[in-house]
Amino acid sequence: MQNKMIKLLFDKLLAITLIVLLLPIYILVSIVIFVKMGTPILFRQKRPGLNSEIFGIYKFRTMTDEKDSDGKLLPDAKRLVGVGRLIRSTSLDELPQIFNVLKGEMSFVGPRPLLTEYLPLYDNEQKRRHDVKPGITGWAQVNGRNAISWKQKFQYDVWYVDNQSFLLDMKILWMTFLKVVKRSDISSDTDVTMEKFEGSK
Repeated sequence: MQNKMIKLLFDKLLAITLIVLLLPIYILVSIVIFVKMGTPILFRQKRPGLNSEIFGIYKFRTMTDEKDSDGKLLPDAKRLVGVGRLIRSTSLDELPQIFNVLKGEMSFVGPRPLLTEYLPLYDNEQKRRHDVKPGITGWAQVNGRNAISWKQKFQYDVWYVDNQSFLLDMKILWMTFLKVVKRSDISSDTDVTMEKFEGSK
């Protein structure tokens, strides 16, 4: 309980501080997206959070709305180009999630909130990733992010649930900073971001 209170207080204070400090970056990224891709600048997508409760995650838009002759959206690799790719590779697209942290829907550290369509596909062990608040970064992100398999990612998520502590969170935040600086593990080996999870084989 004490660890949860410390984590909650840390999240709130850091979120307020970062929103104030990063305001010029929020404005600059918004202008660039508007000029290069138009509106919307932000997008809100439903994701499962603590205890699988659904909330709306905020992100800066990084993909165009280009469609094929049948009116279907082109693959991610063809829509993630130019400024969008730069914003994604520098993780600037994740910055609006600090508002999710301020609202109490997310934490700075925890398993990443994935697509709602994955919920029925988890086995009982994988479901445990929802026993804590989702995070902007997490143990899986600093140990491979999109460059590791889904199996490995879920193992890291559950390990975090069982071993979470304030000191571990500080370690993960520091490792995340180094990852962002190096711009590593943004993509998987076979896709521009990460292949869809299709359930445990």
